[in-house]
Amino acid sequence: MTDLLIRNCELGGRIVDILIEGGRVAAIGPGIRARCETIDARGGAVIPGLADHHIHLLAAAAARASVNLDYARGVDEMIARLSVSGRGWLRVTGYHEHHHGPLDRAELDRIAPGRPVRVQHQTGGLWILNSVAIAQLDLAGAPAGVNVISGHFARVDDWVREQLRDTVPDLKPIAHALAAVGVTSVTDASVTNDQRSMAAIAKARADRILPQSVTMMSGGPLSTDGDIAVGPVKILLDDHDLPPLDELIDRFVSARTWGRRIAVHCVTAAELALALAAFATVGSISGDRIEHGGVIAIDAIPEIARLGLTVVTQSAFPFERGDRYLATVDRRDIGDLYRCGTLKRAGVAVAGSSDAPYGTLDPWCAMRAAIDRRTADGQSIGPEEALAPRAALALYLGSQANPGDAPRRVELGAPADICLLHEPLDIATADLSHELVAATIIAGQIAHHAKA
Repeated sequence: MTDLLIRNCELGGRIVDILIEGGRVAAIGPGIRARCETIDARGGAVIPGLADHHIHLLAAAAARASVNLDYARGVDEMIARLSVSGRGWLRVTGYHEHHHGPLDRAELDRIAPGRPVRVQHQTGGLWILNSVAIAQLDLAGAPAGVNVISGHFARVDDWVREQLRDTVPDLKPIAHALAAVGVTSVTDASVTNDQRSMAAIAKARADRILPQSVTMMSGGPLSTDGDIAVGPVKILLDDHDLPPLDELIDRFVSARTWGRRIAVHCVTAAELALALAAFATVGSISGDRIEHGGVIAIDAIPEIARLGLTVVTQSAFPFERGDRYLATVDRRDIGDLYRCGTLKRAGVAVAGSSDAPYGTLDPWCAMRAAIDRRTADGQSIGPEEALAPRAALALYLGSQANPGDAPRRVELGAPADICLLHEPLDIATADLSHELVAATIIAGQIAHHAKA
């Protein structure tokens, strides 16, 4: 592990040098002398490396090799993107019926008849397969979520992956993309994580393909591998098939038996109400989480605060999906979408995340969206949820274990997970952009350096 000196950087409003030794901050002050690799910050601010508190690493890596429909508008544009030549499997992401119309096996056969195609819904909960694809599957003993007639495969990712013998996608591009936007740590929130996916991520870490530190959730028991931390038990609720409260409580108790925190997927008001009832019965501990908080009614906020839960949200969604929300969500519920400001004013801990590949990987885009609360077409959506720039930045500065904690600090003895900006902090927070990232340092090593 090599040492590193950052010269002429802004920290706490003054210009200092920072010496990094053994992966930690060893000295801070003016005029530090050291014979090691040096970066001249030229007055740019040093901040803690950003943390993406909810991402799906393997899915995000796979999505980079897929046809993406996120910004395809209308059936014709979807058809154009699917009409690519080739004979092997075609993997497609980002489909949503609001933009692309209804899609089932028959329609997909019409659009792409000559090769096996699987299309993932933008929510990540559904795959749609054409007939050529279905013919390659062994349907004996298929799980309940498989509907061969419609080609809809709901919440059966593990089974699909086994059927297709999916290999581990290349994590190097996603690691580079994360480093380029200043991300030094991630929490993989996939409910399907198991020892096999843990081993795959651990190998990428050991092979220095993935420099970011990783915490992994799972839906069941999980043991650490390498230096990966085991995170909360992920509980996935589905508004169309909610479990009885007693059953959910049993799942909470199992998580506690394993000595773990709990993170509940709550996109709808009904999912949140059920989760809060279970937390109220079992009890909450520091680090328990509500994932997404897609719809949070104003009268639910005091209970979230009382229970001490952290809401891990995606503030970019009102920007990325807001125009669709305005067209499809009851106007009375628009103000309840992906709250930030009212939660924080009520004392609720809030943390930011990408939910990649289902949202943008760029935390700076999410910060801007948290500040202006406007859709891609410029419409206002929940303006009372807007945050000040430094509060938006702080969404990504919490610890992995307790993402809603006070922001981490660059200080003596701290791990050298650092994001160096091109500009002083006051200027940077006036125009939050990934282009501000001059260098990303993880455990004292340069993971990204945008050299002038």
